[in-house]
Amino acid sequence: MHEEITGIILAGGRATRMGGEDKGLVPIADIPLYQYVLARLRPQVGPIAINANRNQARYRESGLPIIGDLIPDFSGPLAGMLAGLKYATTEWVAFVPCDVPDFPATLIEKLWQQKGSAIAAYASDGERAHPTLALLHTSLATPLEDYLARGERKLMLFLDAARAQQVEFKGQQSAFHNINTLEDCQRWVKEKGIIHE
Repeated sequence: MHEEITGIILAGGRATRMGGEDKGLVPIADIPLYQYVLARLRPQVGPIAINANRNQARYRESGLPIIGDLIPDFSGPLAGMLAGLKYATTEWVAFVPCDVPDFPATLIEKLWQQKGSAIAAYASDGERAHPTLALLHTSLATPLEDYLARGERKLMLFLDAARAQQVEFKGQQSAFHNINTLEDCQRWVKEKGIIHE
């Protein structure tokens, strides 16, 4: 567990494929999806906050601080990352999306160990990059703010510009599956053998 790393759950998106429903709050076996992500993140970091722009009162039921985007136009994950970098009192901030409940239990540890001298690192499953599962130094807040102010929105381009280190989690493709639709929810419940009360 890295006490000196703040964990941020990114729940600020529009969830267009979930019919506009707030993805993090979609119930799976009566538990909101983000709670599975939180349970996975908690042993890996110190303080945790949730980046959410809607239904903040419902996220507040978690007892965690809720931070909204600082820019009002839903600029995707980068806006949530900027909010997290500005909120954190630690030097390093780890980000995970609210819809990837099986991300590796060693995610933060491995990003930390393999970032080398880079000020940012992100996960890859060997086939695809997963830039929303990332570890960023808070010094990136200013360049990120400038990047968004220029109207840029592409996360991967920002990470490339920051010379982020890609960290591979070989053979763990299924750990990075995100839940985008209600069918994905049902499939995940089945795979996990989660029983409804």
